[in-house]
Amino acid sequence: MTLNERYKNGETREVYTEIHKLGQDAFLPEIFVDVESVLVETFERVAYNLEIIYTELKNIDYVFFDRPYHKPLPNTDTLLKNLDKVIETFGFVPLSLKYFYKIVGGVDFAWNYDKENIIPWELADPIQIGSLDGLVTYVTDEDWEEYIQGYIDNDDYGFAFLELSADSLHKDDISGGSPYSLKIERIPTIDNDFVEEPHGTTFIDYLRICFDYCGFPGNPDSESYREFVKKVKPKLKPI
Repeated sequence: MTLNERYKNGETREVYTEIHKLGQDAFLPEIFVDVESVLVETFERVAYNLEIIYTELKNIDYVFFDRPYHKPLPNTDTLLKNLDKVIETFGFVPLSLKYFYKIVGGVDFAWNYDKENIIPWELADPIQIGSLDGLVTYVTDEDWEEYIQGYIDNDDYGFAFLELSADSLHKDDISGGSPYSLKIERIPTIDNDFVEEPHGTTFIDYLRICFDYCGFPGNPDSESYREFVKKVKPKLKPI
C-alpha cells in the first residue's frame, strides 16, 4: 500500500515515522506525491477535529479571545511566499506549518481572561497556533532578523525558529516561559521540532497530543473538563 493508504488504514504514527526516516528522499518526485497526500489528509483531519472542539466549546459558553478559530485566509499563498522570503536567510519553513495554514487556518482556544478572570480549566495549555498574517507581520519587523540571529549565535540554541504559541503560564495570564516555537532547518523538511513545548516533540506530534486531550494537552484536573473529553474525544479523527 502507499503511505497515504496506510495512513488512512490507521497507521498514522507509523507512516510519519517512515517519512521522517526518508529524510531528503521524501522530496524525490516519485515519493513526494505520496508524502504530500499524507500531509493533505493529516491537515484535513486537523481542521475537522478543531471544528468539533470549537463547536463543543461554544456549546458550553467557553469565553474566547477575538479570533479563536478561522479558516485559511484568502491571501494565504501570498503570505506564505512572504514568509519564505524572510526565512530563506535562515533556512526553510517546514511543510507541516505551510499545510496547516493552507488547509486549517489558525486557532487560539485560550480562555479570555480579560472578559472573565476566573479560568475554569487552569494550566490546561489550550491549543494555540498563531495566525499566518500575524506571524508574517511579526517576522517582517525590522528588528526580527537581529533578534533571531542572537539565538543562532547562542550555544544553547544555535538555530532559527518561528514563535507560534504562548506557553501554558502565559495562556493563564501568569508570567511564564518562552513561546512554543517551530525550529527552522537549513535544509527542506516535512516537519520539525516544536521547541519549548513540554512534550519535546515535533509540530505534527504536538497536534496529535492536543487531540489526545481534546485541545487541552495540560490535561486539567477538573470534572467539567473530563465531561468535555467524554463527549468530544469519540468524535475526533486520529492524525
